[in-house]
Amino acid sequence: MKLNISPIALLCGAALLGGCASTADNASANNQPAVSALQLAQQTIIIDTHIDVPYRLHKDWEDVTQATQRGEFDYPRAQAGGLNAPFMSIYIPASYERSGGGYQLANQLIDSMEALVARAPDKFAMAYSTQDVIEQFGSAKVSLALGMENGTPIAGKLENLQHFYDRGIRYITLSHSESNHIADSSYDLRRRWNGLSPFGKELVVAMNNIGMMIDISHVSDDAFYQAVALSKVPVIASHSSLRSYTPGFERNMDDDMLKALAKNGGVVQINFGSSFVTQMANQYGALRKAAAKQAGVADDAAFELEFRKKNPYPFATLDTVLDHIDHVVKLVGIDYVGIGSDYDGVGDSLPVGLKDVASYPNLVDGLLKRGYSAVDIEKILSGNFLRVWREVEQYAAKHAAG
Repeated sequence: MKLNISPIALLCGAALLGGCASTADNASANNQPAVSALQLAQQTIIIDTHIDVPYRLHKDWEDVTQATQRGEFDYPRAQAGGLNAPFMSIYIPASYERSGGGYQLANQLIDSMEALVARAPDKFAMAYSTQDVIEQFGSAKVSLALGMENGTPIAGKLENLQHFYDRGIRYITLSHSESNHIADSSYDLRRRWNGLSPFGKELVVAMNNIGMMIDISHVSDDAFYQAVALSKVPVIASHSSLRSYTPGFERNMDDDMLKALAKNGGVVQINFGSSFVTQMANQYGALRKAAAKQAGVADDAAFELEFRKKNPYPFATLDTVLDHIDHVVKLVGIDYVGIGSDYDGVGDSLPVGLKDVASYPNLVDGLLKRGYSAVDIEKILSGNFLRVWREVEQYAAKHAAG
């Protein structure tokens, strides 16, 4: 590869939104959070709506009841960070829509979380409701709630929706990296349905009625607007960030979508991944592929390693994530934003200062420094999401009562 100027340097010099992490940023982000931030993190319920532990352990098992060598989640780090209720992502790769087996894998991943609780009942507990989260707070147990990432396991059968609700799933991300039988994906240029499929529209209604939150992360813009229009209760974006900082990246939400989400009463849970929060990191892969093409070589693991040596990955910072939170608050208000880190799901792309589940006090410290009150921070850490979850529960209860 013959490049006189680093492509990352070119991006950083292009005045794009987000900014590159500097040495000063790194030093600042590595400072210890204030005692007040540490205390607030421990005294407040922290709900992170998207952590990919089940699939991580499925592919590379470790004992997360103890400190682990890999990954971003384990019990000691969760305790240190004040994490009370992570939504464990029951992630089904998009390929299962074609190959089949999604129903099987989803049940196996749910089994693994139940086994974790059974093996360490002093450290973990299942959480199936807002009341479970509240009652288990302060018990030293990490409450494990479940969300399904990719609705492929529903397989076009509403009885499967009931099955997975009974097994503890409390939200479904309608699609993932490819369009499925429910909804078009933001990543998939083939728009099979121009939004939701006929079954997807039926499923949204059924999810409302059963008490399952609708997650619009990953779906196309048309699918988002159709889901919001159909839903009788607020929807969530379990792990999405803002398109204002990543122009052209449909996986994130634009300002009109944020306004529609707020009107619906929903909440966007900010994804921490660098490629979700800065344009530089978002385009890093495209730059690498272009460099491989220019050099006339395969864009394989060896080339990626060499490329990263010459062009270090432009990690975001804690401040970048805070900028996304600020943007939502300034645009639509404090009541519509939360956190969905995507820990264990975004590889080696997490921002400086937010590298694992022990890092939530850093986030709290940053919010305090930006002038957020303790009441505001509680809303961001869990209050806003609990409001949505509670509304979904209440609607389902009224529907069941006739």
